[in-house]
Amino acid sequence: MENVKIPKRISTAIINSMTSGVVPRVGLEYIAVGRKDEVETILRDLEGVSEGAAVFRFIVGRYGSGKSFLLQIIRNYAMDRGFVVADVDLSPQKRLSGSNNQGLATYRELMQRFSTKLRPDGGALETILQKWINAVKTAVIQGGISPNDENFNQAIEAKIYETISNMDHFAHGFDFAHVLSTYYKGYVQAEDTKKEAAIKWFRGEFANKTQAREYLDVGEIITDDNWYEYIKLFASFIAQIGYSGLILFIDECINLYKISHKQSRENNYEKLLAMFNDVMQGKAEHLAVYMGGTPQFVEDERRGLFSYQALKSRLADNRFIKEGYVDFNSPIIRLQKLTNEEVFVLLEKLTAIHANHYQYNSTIEAEQIVSFMQVVSNQLGADELLTPREIVRDYLGLLNILLQDPTAIFKKLIGEKDFKIEEAINLDEADDEYLRFEV
Repeated sequence: MENVKIPKRISTAIINSMTSGVVPRVGLEYIAVGRKDEVETILRDLEGVSEGAAVFRFIVGRYGSGKSFLLQIIRNYAMDRGFVVADVDLSPQKRLSGSNNQGLATYRELMQRFSTKLRPDGGALETILQKWINAVKTAVIQGGISPNDENFNQAIEAKIYETISNMDHFAHGFDFAHVLSTYYKGYVQAEDTKKEAAIKWFRGEFANKTQAREYLDVGEIITDDNWYEYIKLFASFIAQIGYSGLILFIDECINLYKISHKQSRENNYEKLLAMFNDVMQGKAEHLAVYMGGTPQFVEDERRGLFSYQALKSRLADNRFIKEGYVDFNSPIIRLQKLTNEEVFVLLEKLTAIHANHYQYNSTIEAEQIVSFMQVVSNQLGADELLTPREIVRDYLGLLNILLQDPTAIFKKLIGEKDFKIEEAINLDEADDEYLRFEV
């Protein structure tokens, strides 16, 4: 097996994160296996979004089936294709709506997580605004007006209003445009107070309308009730200033299912339904929303999405779907666990990455990887309880021992190793953070 050449920074992130049981943010292209049809489907979605369409999909699979991994790899693909992306994990504090502003908390997290190819780790909101202003300046100069011309600033403002006037048909478009204009004036006049107030407003951080009027002379603020409307405005604005669109990744949706209070849970499903209808009816532009959850989150008729009849009727499977067939145009993309062949390819890739990272020539043969997989799969309950997270963690631990102890023998190690599966884990009720890593 040939060692694969990967930058040290990337191989460190891959090995550290996968040993710790989380999905790496970088280097996914080196360990991606399977999911060809799913990835191609979502890439077609992105092509449509870049042309003005909107998409809403659920990525559904049991723990270990690959939801978080697929969302992460699509996130990276999207940034490479010129999209602005933002991701959030739902929790008791971050939902779609809530009496304690949990919906607004989700919006604020998305704003903080705005990312681009040049700012892949979040915090790109102000960079996006400044890029827009500089692009407007460039366009004016290219139009023949010099920065020293007395009409330069007037021409800049005309270009700005040309952009924001295209958002008048959206709810709250006027206020959004007014705050954009305020940010521009603060930027060119070097008035940090104006700039900071505008950024604070965009992030949904004003507590009340009185504060907004005082700092920005605007009559509305972003709230738990209207935050999705501002997501649509951002998607439109982002597309107008040269990006391909806005992609949202909302993971750990099992936390909506876990809401014990029925009315609170249904309020969240009502918000989700409103967002879904809005996108599917073409009322949004240049926007894609991907939500990751388990089959239980979707199908449970007592507490899942199917307990809300309006959602059940919209998300029900194509009645002509039979075993072996998949409808990739459905709002739900259902993931199955990786096949044995795909797990083998993953372990083979990790063997090469490990050898490259620690600079040694691996002697692991394909037959040894197969033997390891057989030992793991022969454990009682492996089919139901063992996920790729445990397989990868044990395998990397095995490689570490072989590296650190030259006298260690592969066959002896896997014969003595107790690959014990924790039978107390109930995959349907387990804490989402505990089972976060998915291949």
